[in-house]
Amino acid sequence: MTRGWAGFLQVLSDVIGLPLLVFSLLLLSILGGVLHYFYPRWVPTRFPRLRRRKTAKKEKPGKVEPVELTDEELAALTGDELPDLPAEVFLTLADRLAAEGRYAEAVRERLRAIVRGLVERRAVEVLPGMTVTEVAHAAAGVAPGVEPPLRGATGIFSDIWYGQLPATAEHDTLMRQYAAEVDA
Repeated sequence: MTRGWAGFLQVLSDVIGLPLLVFSLLLLSILGGVLHYFYPRWVPTRFPRLRRRKTAKKEKPGKVEPVELTDEELAALTGDELPDLPAEVFLTLADRLAAEGRYAEAVRERLRAIVRGLVERRAVEVLPGMTVTEVAHAAAGVAPGVEPPLRGATGIFSDIWYGQLPATAEHDTLMRQYAAEVDA
């Protein structure tokens, strides 16, 4: 075994040369160390999904029917992502949460309804991974008239969800006012 290994190294040093061989091994080990250090960033977390574009249906303006939600649908909506649902669903959910006294969640759903309404009116485009606050700021850049109510709404949302401020009925009332100003 030792004779075979020595013969292999002799042939390798004759073909490549010892300095180039040592340099190649050193470079390979540095590359392996860098890849290991940045491991989570270079490994894809999921395969990209091909999404079909949904065509917007033209609806006649009129009275909007309230949407009834089951407990399972309610649990599915309370995540961090902005689900692809009409603004009326978020408003219905916000009303239901406010009636139950869950004002922090009602504030979040009202902000989602505001943002979804802007998306439905094509004032802003939601990209995957954007937070509701980022979408609201993008909409304020496109339509400057909605900037003051959006800043107020995202400020209340941030104070409650990130600043740990206890939510009250007054916060829900302010969010209703901001939503009305954005819709106007």
